[in-house]
Order: sequence, then structure tokens, then C-alpha cells
Amino acid sequence: MKRVVCAMFVAMGFCLCAGSLPVMGQKKKAKPRPNEVYELRNDMPVFLDQLKEELTYPLAWENSGMRFKKWRKTARAKLEECMMTPPRRAEKWDMEVVATERRQGYEVKKIKFNLTDYSRVPAYLCVPEGEGPHPAVVLMHDHGAHFTIGKEKMVRPFGVDSLVLQDADQWAHGCYDDQYVGDYLASRGYVVLTLDALFWGERGRKEGADYEGQQVIACVFQQLGRSWSGSTTFEDAYSAEFLASLPEVDSERIGAMGFSMGAYRTWMLTAFTDRVKAGAAVCWMTTTDYQLHWDYRKGKGGSDFANTLPMIRQYMDYPHIASIACPKPMLFFNGRQDKLFPVIAVEKAYGQIRSVYESQGASDKLVTKLWDLPHFCSKEIQQEVADWLDKVL
Repeated sequence: MKRVVCAMFVAMGFCLCAGSLPVMGQKKKAKPRPNEVYELRNDMPVFLDQLKEELTYPLAWENSGMRFKKWRKTARAKLEECMMTPPRRAEKWDMEVVATERRQGYEVKKIKFNLTDYSRVPAYLCVPEGEGPHPAVVLMHDHGAHFTIGKEKMVRPFGVDSLVLQDADQWAHGCYDDQYVGDYLASRGYVVLTLDALFWGERGRKEGADYEGQQVIACVFQQLGRSWSGSTTFEDAYSAEFLASLPEVDSERIGAMGFSMGAYRTWMLTAFTDRVKAGAAVCWMTTTDYQLHWDYRKGKGGSDFANTLPMIRQYMDYPHIASIACPKPMLFFNGRQDKLFPVIAVEKAYGQIRSVYESQGASDKLVTKLWDLPHFCSKEIQQEVADWLDKVL
């Protein structure tokens, strides 16, 4: 039943890349006349295939002609360039503990800290019992076209309005098999940090959650010479630095984990910074040729602004970026029934990542697996991720 619920989220457009939600009062689209000339069909250019043929990805590992270490450094620098102007990181974190709640085997702290010069952010910090320092996980929430909560999707909130708690419990039921991933990892001995990405939860719109607002904020950022998606990755990297600064944390044993957009953020973060030593990405991997495809057509809609970097396709595709993490341990899970990421696309992406790891003699550091599931992060998946983190961290 729980898997069906999450599959319903996908079908209804409630997950990343599912396309825009219906707008009340929207006029019915007129059908083109038989002799009408047009250059757009199904919201894509009719010359889409020609444009994709021009994507040669010269900075992919297999195309670069560079030695691996030089390629990794060059590719990471190009990735950062395409992320555009970074937000200024705060000089002092100045962490404040707002409230605490003792749970079985760990404590949850509601904290605030300076993430950037512009944003003092609320977050949940889970700290296990026992003498530290402990291994730690930067835990990234999903997209889901559901913006009223962010961090509350990952750690069960406390001291909040009953509607927020109900919202979070319903989300945990629909996408996480009635288990909060942050609480589960904390019970397994990990310090866990999770915070809202810009546009979610307590970092959302004053006027309220709005699907189409994603396009607006992405446009505003780009007009300012910045990228909304790139800024999210920069902030995720700053979060990892903040986590490493805590006395409870072993700074050499920090991993990242996420589902859906959280998975995208995970492999982006693990590729971008060596502060993160391992990454587990659940249900977000594909290639551009299938994401923008006449038969699949998943790469459109406002939600895609959350994972689109200007100019990056002139150099690398998604799996090429993820491969920058090599030879660090990486885990990629996807579902065979996931309508957002068709198996043919996932297998192609996995193959490209695997070829990089094999070229560096690091095959044992890479795990790829397809589960017989829809877009869903089951308890079994969470357990397998935690077991893997135990091995690599």
C-alpha cells in the first residue's frame, strides 16, 4: 500500500521531474491546424534530436584524453564554474541550540547557524549516545513538488504545529515507508544534519508554496549571474563543512545520503567536495538523451530548475559529473518501476560511471542496483544503505 501511495505521488506530478502541476482556470490548449507551421511539439523543439547530437561532452572522462588526476581536477573546476557565482560563506557558524528532544539512543537538536552571509538557517542535528567523535551524514531532503516541509521529511519534527507534524508523517509514509531516514541513521550511531534547501520549509516563500515559483526564482538567480541549483550545491558543501566543525563529529568520516532530488544533491556534493568521503544516492540518475526524449520526456517542468546548471551540457552529462567522485565509495539505487527514471536510462548512466571506476581499479568502491520498486525509499533500501555506510565510514 505504501509503495502504491508513493507511485501515486509520481503519477500526480508530486515528484521531481514529473512536470508542472495543473493550474486552476488554465485555458484548454488549442489544437494546431493541419497545415499550420510550428517548431515546438509537446513543449520541446521539433529539432530536439539534432540538438542532442551536438552534445559531445568533451570533458567526460573517456573523451578528455587526460590523466585521471588532471581530469578530476579539471572537471571539478568546470563544474564549479558552471555552478556560477557562489554564495558568500559565513565567517562564523555561530550555532544556537533552540530545543532538544531525547529519543531512543540519540538526541535531536533543533539548531540555527549561519550558513552564508545572507542566511541563518534552522536545521535538525541528531547526535547518538556514547563517546564520540562519531561518523556523520549530511542528509538531503527530496523535492516532491512539496515545499511546505524540507528537513521535516528527514527527521521527525517536534515542537511544531500539528499540521506540520501531520504533513511530515504523511510524507514519511508515502515516500519513506513510515520511517524517517535521519532518525534511523541516528539510531545506527551517525550524527545527522538536515536543513531546508532554499524554497522549502522555513526557507520558503512568504506568500506560500507555489510550484511555478521555481521558474521565477531560477530566473532571478540567473539574472544575478547565479544559479539556483548551483547555489544549493554550494550550500550543501557549506553544510558539510559546518558538520565537520562539530566536536561530536569525526571529520574524516562524513558521508551524504538522499532520495530523489536528495539523491541528485548527494552525488553532486560528493563529486564537488572531498569533505564528503562517501555518497548514497537513491532514485536519481539518468542521462540527458533519455531525460529529454520523445518517448520518455521527463526533463521538463518547473521542478527541473532545481537540478539544471547553465552551460554544463557543453562539457559533461549527469553520470560524468557523478564520476568526479571516483575513487570515493559511491552507492546508486534506482527502481525498475520508477516512471521518472526509466531503466534503460539508469543502466546507461550506471555503465558510464562504472567504466570510470573500473579504469581506476576502484570497482569495489562502487555499488549500483535496481530494485523492483517505484520511486520509493523503502525500509529495506534504508537498511542496505546504512549497512553500506557502516562498511565505508
